[in-house]
Amino acid sequence: MGLSRTPKTGFPGLHYNTPDVESSPDTPTTSALQRPKIEPQLARNPETIRITDSVMDEKRAPMPPPIRRGVSPLRVILATGYLAFAAVVYLCFMPRASFSHLSSAPFDEEPMPTTHELVPLEAHIMSKCPDAKVCSVRSTYPNQTSNKDQDCLRDMVLPAMQKAYEKVNFTLSFIGTPTEQDDGVKCKHGPEECLGNIIELCAQRLYPDPKTFLGFTMCLTRDYKHIPQRSLIEDCALEHAIDFEKLNECATKDDGALGVGWRNKELYSPT
Repeated sequence: MGLSRTPKTGFPGLHYNTPDVESSPDTPTTSALQRPKIEPQLARNPETIRITDSVMDEKRAPMPPPIRRGVSPLRVILATGYLAFAAVVYLCFMPRASFSHLSSAPFDEEPMPTTHELVPLEAHIMSKCPDAKVCSVRSTYPNQTSNKDQDCLRDMVLPAMQKAYEKVNFTLSFIGTPTEQDDGVKCKHGPEECLGNIIELCAQRLYPDPKTFLGFTMCLTRDYKHIPQRSLIEDCALEHAIDFEKLNECATKDDGALGVGWRNKELYSPT
């Protein structure tokens, strides 16, 4: 039979029936014998298991591949510009000697001249000759031939010099006959023509630019009948920025010996 005893703690009037068993270390206690074994509800519910598996399957689903962004056009432009700039700097500062091995010449050749000699071009005139102002130009056309008078210096020599003055060495030579008298030269139109030749030659020596001395000579030729009057020389010198005093000194220095020497040196004799 069980023994009825009142616990030390509890509600009054209530009695607990307990077996008369001596407690021992190997015997479980009453609370341990009466405690039910609680198992996880998830393990007993198959629906829960299926839901859990489906969720895990969703978690294990393959992730979409990462989105690759295309290369920005601005980056391509910047990279290309940088490479071009680096190439230019390299070529500019690279020693020229390093290109010597690139020569394709199979044998030694003479270097090409870097400068070209000017083509000599001379005009032979007489300062007081009418033909220096007006010359006859013959033009030939089909079934037609005509002669036309032109201002030689203005219409022929000057336009040609304006286009080719950098390629030619243009000089004026004066026509005369060498003699033992008249300072060694005889001019066809008299001593005044000899003085006019000296003045034009001095202008050529003092102002070697063809545009200057040729313009001055053309100015005198327009009024060749008044050569060598001072007023005409001054007007033409002023028109072409020539210093009249230097021109006069050149023509009269040592009683004209300097100009005469230049004239004789530049003399062109038709005979």
